[in-house]
Order: sequence, then structure tokens, then C-alpha cells
Amino acid sequence: QVQLVESGGGSVQAGGSLTLSCTASGYTYDSICWAWFRQVPGKERERVASIENGGRTTYAESVKGRFRISKDTDTPSAGLQMNALKPEDSAMYYCAAGPLGPMGCGFGYWGQGTQVTVS
Repeated sequence: QVQLVESGGGSVQAGGSLTLSCTASGYTYDSICWAWFRQVPGKERERVASIENGGRTTYAESVKGRFRISKDTDTPSAGLQMNALKPEDSAMYYCAAGPLGPMGCGFGYWGQGTQVTVS
């Protein structure tokens, strides 16, 4: 059974930085894609960043130049370095993972979420 465990959320002042981490256990696929999503109550979930098995990254426009996604194949784990945080970055952040298939990355596994609050 695949489990994703996140850590690193918290409260920070605007302009500050936080690093989120997500570690997978029980993952046995040959490939892995990672993504970070965030959600604010009453709003749709937004994909913040993703990194494919080969290392290609994508970012939401709202975080480009401020956030950086990374992965460690050996663990396996992923991180999200968040700099120059803004109050609008406040949300519950979720990591997601899954194998790379013929249709692209499938994020079938999710963490429990970690709260980020920027004041």
C-alpha cells in the first residue's frame, strides 16, 4: 500500500520561505511523477508544481520564479521550496504521486495535506 507523508508546513510572514517535503512508502512502480497541489476552502484545487519521472518541471504562473519542486528517486521523496511567500499562497498543500503512463503522469496517490499560512 502506497502512503505519502508530508511535512514542513507552518506559519510564516510575507516574504519568508518554507520547504515542504513528501516521502513515499510502499511505492513499487518503475517510474514516479510528483506534484504539489493546494486548496483553499471554497475554491478549486490548484496544481502548483509538478515534476515528471525524467525531471521536467511545470509550475503554475502564480508561483513561477518563487517555488521550486525537487525529487529524490532513491527515497523516494519530493520537496517544494517556497520563497517570497505571499498571503495568497496560504492554503492546504497536498503532495501527489504516481507512475508515468502512456497518457502522462497519473497522480493516484495523495498525502494528507499540510497547512501553509502566510500573514
